[in-house]
Amino acid sequence: MIRKLLPFLEAPVHGNRSSLTCRMKCGDACFHDVPNESTNEYFADVVATAVSRRGFLRAGAVIGAATAFGSLIVGPQGRPALAAPKALGFEPIAPSTADVVAIPEGWTQQVVMRWGDKLFSAAPDFDPHHQTPSAQAQQFGYNCDFLGFFPLDADHEVMMVNHEYTDEYIMFPNFDKDVVDANQVDVALAAHGLSVVVVEKEAGTGRLTPVVDHPLNARHTGDSTFALTGPVAGHELVRTTEDPSGTTVRGTLNNCAGGLTPWGTWLSGEENFNQYFANAEQAPTEAQVAAHARYGIPKGATERHWEEVHDRFDIAKEPNEIHRFGWVVEINPWAPDEAPRKRTALGRLKHEAGTAVVASDGRAVVYSGDDERFDYLYKFVSDDKVQRTGTLADQARANAKLLDAGTLYVARFTAEGDALAGELDGQWVPLVHSAGDTATSFVEGMSGEEVLLFTRLAGDKVGATKMDRPEDVETSPVSGKVYMALTNNTRRTEDAVDAANPRSSNKHGHVIEFTELGGDPTAREFKWSILLLCGDPQDPGTYFGGYDKSQVSPISCPDNVTFDPAGNLWISTDGNQLGANDGLYEVVVEGADRGRVRQFLAVPHGAECCGPWVTDERVNVAIQHPGETDDSTFESPSSHWPDGGESIPRPSIVSVWPNVVQEPSESPTSTPAPSASPTAVVTAPVSPAPGGGSKPGLPSTGR
Repeated sequence: MIRKLLPFLEAPVHGNRSSLTCRMKCGDACFHDVPNESTNEYFADVVATAVSRRGFLRAGAVIGAATAFGSLIVGPQGRPALAAPKALGFEPIAPSTADVVAIPEGWTQQVVMRWGDKLFSAAPDFDPHHQTPSAQAQQFGYNCDFLGFFPLDADHEVMMVNHEYTDEYIMFPNFDKDVVDANQVDVALAAHGLSVVVVEKEAGTGRLTPVVDHPLNARHTGDSTFALTGPVAGHELVRTTEDPSGTTVRGTLNNCAGGLTPWGTWLSGEENFNQYFANAEQAPTEAQVAAHARYGIPKGATERHWEEVHDRFDIAKEPNEIHRFGWVVEINPWAPDEAPRKRTALGRLKHEAGTAVVASDGRAVVYSGDDERFDYLYKFVSDDKVQRTGTLADQARANAKLLDAGTLYVARFTAEGDALAGELDGQWVPLVHSAGDTATSFVEGMSGEEVLLFTRLAGDKVGATKMDRPEDVETSPVSGKVYMALTNNTRRTEDAVDAANPRSSNKHGHVIEFTELGGDPTAREFKWSILLLCGDPQDPGTYFGGYDKSQVSPISCPDNVTFDPAGNLWISTDGNQLGANDGLYEVVVEGADRGRVRQFLAVPHGAECCGPWVTDERVNVAIQHPGETDDSTFESPSSHWPDGGESIPRPSIVSVWPNVVQEPSESPTSTPAPSASPTAVVTAPVSPAPGGGSKPGLPSTGR
């Protein structure tokens, strides 16, 4: 067979993420000073003296940050990982710049749910010209990110979606950034948060139909009730005027990546929460001012000016509200009226992911990245074993306190060595042990509660490895190996390069693969290597697991990762630096084809690809911020996806499936690229994926 080069776009090498996206998604994080100024050597104490569980940070204290797998890895349904079936058959598409969801020919796509679609019949039909908070609280929220599904019965699944942030510039008619509109603020709060929607499956296809008024449908918004649990609950630093007990929080914000747990719950990470809070320099103590700087809290006003409508977003008026965000939220989708729980034992940071597995001894392990340049990778190991009796709803109830007791670790990667040539060493450094309502610190100069409230500072003190924006983390359902996406870091200089982050000015990002010692996810040590150094395959600085670089799709800025049942890694991208739209890519991680990257899908103009969910029957993605470009407005949008015509863009969930239901085979069928793509058809041969056997449990996924 003649092997042909994959096509590339003839376009300048620049990022497709607009400055508008940077402002609204993460508060221009990449254009601010790097929050992590530590040398990761022992530095000044976070506080002059440790505080008791109910104590304040002492006024005037200075924070130094300013200056083979032996375990049983279990999927969400509780079934052990088995030998894999073959991969989905598709011909990789070429990069796209079209305002469409580009997919392989021979596949069909459907918009499952859009911003503003109703979950309940009592909600009004979506009217972008007359939005209200009460309507939005009953409708599908904005900017969908994490996406996951639990089985309900033979014909239905429970779909769970994060709504990360809002973009008022293209959401509201006649939007004026200089005029604070209280109704728009409250609509935006209602458009944040979480959606739980039951969907009906169509036999023989991947089509999904939302079931309006299903008893499990729920919306949890930026104004809903959430519970604080674990050692920080009730602490002085989370008590507010509205909640003097420090146990009940109003809302969740900037929910990005997440994961489904083997015990039937959903974990959602609060990421760029810092951008919603104003006046960090007016915090009550110098220690808190310095801590806020480490988290990138604005010194003055915010972009959205919510602090002018609600005092809780003004640190000068409510200094502790900020400490009630930045947690992993656990949602019980089987109890729609139950307040989701913010699990303080997992630490406070800009959480990407919340990927849970069960070790062979029955304990739960949760991985999470901190999405900031030069920040860290964490994992939490529970004290108690996961209770696995009964239905998923039964298990969710039985494990209601599971994540309130355990040990939080931060990762340290070997700094020297060649991570392309072989595996290097790494270790998990303990930070704090939580036991219900108490916490014991392993970090000198910090109490247990301080470690949980200011986890970044604890990671600084123990010398954690500074990573290039650690994003989503996922565990293979076949091998048990763990994979971490590192999106990019253009601020890394030559003198700061290390084995785990081997490129300066790393604008394309990379993917790290690691294996816990003995295959046990509770282990304190691990082996790791680099799977991908992303970018243009023609660039000698890229690496694709040793695979022939002339036969891979170009990929840039890996963000969310998931696995198909065959054990192939799927990567969605955010901020493609190669002149094309973001997309979804399949990566073989085992066997002779290890490192082969094939592009499956591309998103519309200005959009980001999020929340991949891949089964034998279908591929689902969340299309976030379509049309979010610097010249886009409500009146003159730069994208009309998904409704076409002169419509405004609407973030949506998309399902994609083959026109003919595929049976796993040794040689998946190849099909040409879609006619919607303006670029050439990809003609690289398709090789079978490694492995064989029967299908494991549903995959976990992150954003």
